[in-house]
Formats: sequence, C-alpha cells, structure tokens
Amino acid sequence: MQTPHFTVSEFIEITNQTLDYAFPAVELEGEVASFKTSKGKWGFFDLKDEQGTISCFIPLFNLRIPLEDGMKLVVFGRPKLTDFGRFSFTVQKIMPVGSGNIKKAFDLLKEKLEKEGLFDPARKRPIPENLKTIGVISSTTAAGYIDFCKILDSRWGGLTLKVASCSVQGLSATNEIIKAIEYFNEQEPVDIIAIVRGGGSKDDLAIFNDEEMTRKIAASHIPIITGIGHEIDTSLADLAADIRAATPTNAAELLTRDKTAEHKRIRESLQGVAKYLSHYLDTLKSTNSASLASVNSAIRARIESAQKDLENTQKILNSLNPETVLKQGYAILTGNASPGNVVKITTYQKIIEAKVENVQPRK
Repeated sequence: MQTPHFTVSEFIEITNQTLDYAFPAVELEGEVASFKTSKGKWGFFDLKDEQGTISCFIPLFNLRIPLEDGMKLVVFGRPKLTDFGRFSFTVQKIMPVGSGNIKKAFDLLKEKLEKEGLFDPARKRPIPENLKTIGVISSTTAAGYIDFCKILDSRWGGLTLKVASCSVQGLSATNEIIKAIEYFNEQEPVDIIAIVRGGGSKDDLAIFNDEEMTRKIAASHIPIITGIGHEIDTSLADLAADIRAATPTNAAELLTRDKTAEHKRIRESLQGVAKYLSHYLDTLKSTNSASLASVNSAIRARIESAQKDLENTQKILNSLNPETVLKQGYAILTGNASPGNVVKITTYQKIIEAKVENVQPRK
C-alpha cells in the first residue's frame, strides 16, 4: 500500500475535513485553566480533567458568562487543527456545571449588569391594562407551559395566546429564546411576553443566566413577565424582566382576574345595596319623609338595575369562556403557524395535530 503524500497545508486541510466529518459538533466537560483574552476579540483557555488537557479558542461574542480559572464547564464546539499545526477546540457555547460554578458566574455577571442599570426598578413596566394577547415563550410539551395555559383558562379565559415553542433546557435553548423575543418584538406584536419554564436543577435553569438573553429581555419594547422554576429560583432573566412571577402558575395568576372572585364581589355588592336600601326604608318610615309607595318604587328600581348589571356581567363572562366558543363550532389553534410547523387544533370534542402547508395573509 502506497504511503499518502501531502504538503503541510494539504494535510491540515484533509485533517480538518476528517474532523468535521467525524465530529461536526462535540460537547466537552472539564475545568478551566489559563484563561486569557487577546485584543478584546478572542479568548483562550485550557479545558482539563485528571488525565488530559485540550486548548480551547472562543470568539468573545460567544462568551456570554464570565470565566475564571477553576470553573467547571460544558463547552460546545468543533475540533480543529490550526495552520500552525496545533490542535485546538473552537468553542461556540459555554455552560457552567455545578451549583458553585453556576453561582460564581451568576454573581460576576449580576454585578456587571447591575452597574449598567439593567435591573433598575425604575425601568420596570406594569402588566398592560385590558390585556388581550399574550406571547408565550416555552416548550409546548413541558409541564410548566401546560400549567400556565390551564390556569389562564380556568381563571378568566378569552385571552389570545401566540406561542413561540422552543427549548428551555440545554445549550441550544438560549439562542432559541433570544430569537423568540426578537420574533415578538419585530414580527408578531402582543400586549405582553411570558417566558415560562417549570422547575429543574440548577444546571437546567442556568441557561436563564445568559448575558445576551438578559440584555435582550431588558431591551424588549414589549413588557416581559417571567415564570421560571420554583419560588426559590432567581435568574438574571428574572431580574431583567418587568414582572417576576414565582412559578408558571403564578405568572398566569398575575395576568388574569379570577371569575370566582368577580362573582363573589358582585354578590357582595348586591347584598350591600339591599342592606343600604333596607336601612334607607326604615329611616323614611320613621321620619315619614316620603310615601311608602314611592319608597317601594325606588327600591324596586335599584334592585332591577343591580340585577341587570349582574346578568350583563354573567353574559360577558360566559362569552369569554373558551368552551362556549368551541361549542359553537369554532376551534382554538396553538403553535407557530408557519409552513412546515406542526400546530395543535382544539375543537369541542377533539384535539388535532396538523402540519401547516401554506399561510397567506387575510384580505
């Protein structure tokens, strides 16, 4: 068998082609050592374990958490043989591993962004009045999203949800969430954006401490509410948001009124009116300041007016109930209605999954 013969540059090119074919994308876990930057554009560090060390290179625009020697990371990238014949690993994404490393990265980045004013309470906006449309950023298969939608419907109903389904865990999640925020800000206007994700480990929730995501939330011209993890979990995304809810369920509660509470308020209001009128009648009787007939007429008029208000409110509540709309033959569509995507269609008796073939503007 003939020995292959290459020039140095040919060998480097063929080696990189081989690496690209064998390892188009790799995740490595190890400890940072010898971290340094060059010209404000590039970062260099070694990733090591007990038995080995790999030289890593990262463009600084991909470095979205602070790095320090000794931190344990998972890095995503591609192996490469440089033009100088040195093996290197080009890093595209980084995630700290372990509660100590996550907290260290969190504290360093929090201090930096606080100094810039990203978490200033003065820039926070309230939930919009007359809320009608919510842009939801979540995984539509996750329990947190399901709980969020369930509470919205049970408390009030009648709200329109526009959903950007994306990953809420793993190295790819940060860029997907960032694109979803951009989508609602630039292409699909909504009254408020809700970023929701149920509980998980600190490693799972570390994606919400990403610098670019935090900046994107702070820069959104649409108010953002976050419902991430449990009440004890606080991320940089929470700190940058306009409203921080303790959980996805709590986010739904903050965004809606409670039908049951509204009914109770109306009943108590009517009872108060009746009590007032009774007292008023007793007063008139004792002072003989008006005829009994005119008093009875006034009472009946007040009661009839209050009853009509109650009936009108009940009709409005019933019309906002999604079940009422479904019984009339309509359907609710959730998901990203773009060609090639799968959406969910809910009718009164069925849940249908369908693939979008074509989308055209309504004329």
